[in-house]
Amino acid sequence: MNKFQISLDFNDVDLGSLETEDDFSQEAKRLLPKALVKLGESVGEKTWEDLQQSFKGVGGKVNSQSEKRKFIQETGRTYHRNASSRERQELEEYIVEQLHKHKQSHTL
Repeated sequence: MNKFQISLDFNDVDLGSLETEDDFSQEAKRLLPKALVKLGESVGEKTWEDLQQSFKGVGGKVNSQSEKRKFIQETGRTYHRNASSRERQELEEYIVEQLHKHKQSHTL
């Protein structure tokens, strides 16, 4: 199972220009900020669901979709700002790996 439960959008990536490992690495660096936010939002969504389940269990109020969206977006921004260098490096390596797979699947 993959550590990063996010889908990456490579629609604006020129796969043909990715030839060397440096090319893949540079593209991953460019995509990293959005990927960090997406990862943070994924964590935020899971956290929200867990909190809502615990609120229901004790008879608490379930919050609105607007509050959910705001919570998830803020969690994404916070994760982007506070991710450790190790997390950033691991995500960057994951992006490079996904770029390789994406390019390979589109050249078949």
